Amino acid sequence: MKGLRKSGKRPARMQQQPAALALSPASAPGGVARRVLLAGLIVALAGGAGALAFHLLSPKNEAPGPPNKEVVRDWQVDHLVTTVSLPTGTAWTDLVSTGARLANPERMVWIPGGTFFMGESHERSFGDARPVHEVELDGFWMDATEVTNAQFARFVTETGYVTVAEQQPDPRDFPDVSREELVPFSAKFVPPSRETPIRTLREWWQPVPGACWHAPEGAASSVKGRENHPVVHVCWEDAVAYAKWAGKRLPTEAEWEYAARGGLDRKRYVWGDELKPGGKWQANIWQGDFPYQDTKEDGFHGTAPVASFPPNGFGLYDMAGNVWEWCADWYRPDYYANSPKKNPPGPASSYDASEVGVNPYLPKRVQRGGSFLCSDVYCIRYLPGGRGKGEVKSSMPHVGFRCVASNSSPKR
Repeated sequence: MKGLRKSGKRPARMQQQPAALALSPASAPGGVARRVLLAGLIVALAGGAGALAFHLLSPKNEAPGPPNKEVVRDWQVDHLVTTVSLPTGTAWTDLVSTGARLANPERMVWIPGGTFFMGESHERSFGDARPVHEVELDGFWMDATEVTNAQFARFVTETGYVTVAEQQPDPRDFPDVSREELVPFSAKFVPPSRETPIRTLREWWQPVPGACWHAPEGAASSVKGRENHPVVHVCWEDAVAYAKWAGKRLPTEAEWEYAARGGLDRKRYVWGDELKPGGKWQANIWQGDFPYQDTKEDGFHGTAPVASFPPNGFGLYDMAGNVWEWCADWYRPDYYANSPKKNPPGPASSYDASEVGVNPYLPKRVQRGGSFLCSDVYCIRYLPGGRGKGEVKSSMPHVGFRCVASNSSPKR
């Protein structure tokens, strides 16, 4: 499948499978109250398989319109996550280990409105992150973590949705590829050898037939054991479809950066100014000689389970590294020069002349947060002001998303 100019359009049908959503208690700094899990653990053994259900509890939140609010004494139930099928005769000890492997709950964090300085002025920052400018935002709810494989599986199970990566590509989008070779696919990162000269960054990526959200490395792979990892190989259109199903939306770029900063003012990282406070890595990024060797000093190669690192000041996890996150905005490198101060919605269309040989009007949306492929010595777009972009139908192994909601309560 040589000559591909963009990844996108793809899949076959995925098999229905039970969603397995969440539990892992989290402790947040800076006044973010400790969440208490397992308000309810319901095991119904009826005839054959059992069903396990989890509730997530947190202290009462006085913010307007919390999702699915249900007050129980001094606590509120944020979400009834889901049910998980269990085999007949499952022991209580097995339930505990099963719960420990499930993905994090679908909970949201209230981000209070305020004013902040948006953009990046660091000497190594990219031009599209300038000028730094003041932005004022209303409050909103944001998912505490990136959407996980388990959460996306529930969406697919309930709706029958087929992602773009699973659909048959349109030959008009890939004129250099024969019809016989043009099959559903997504991309994977392939580190080059040191002996091979790097002519273009596109040489780091290869199309993989059958690669999609539930088969990240190709048709023979699966997400079993990675239910709590962020879903990847989802394009912008897939993320929007999930958000609508959940009664939510994708964040604007301004909302995303404001939330990522966690209340800190113009700090270098989402956790402060020091790369490794206390000698500990704070995000899932690349360590070592990029792109040749990842030493995994942070404990991970590729995606990490969500919430593997400490949250920021708002109680949000993985706002730097792990996977890029889709935003609602069209991408333009010059938007900051003319964006409105109050609740900027993003430009009316996209334009990007930075890629040689690529149509500058190819529709691209903003991506934020960087990924496990970002490196402190190569690509620093995991900084809170760093910007990324992607074609709306393209899916990649290091791109996912999270959702937001305004004051009204989302469905899920």
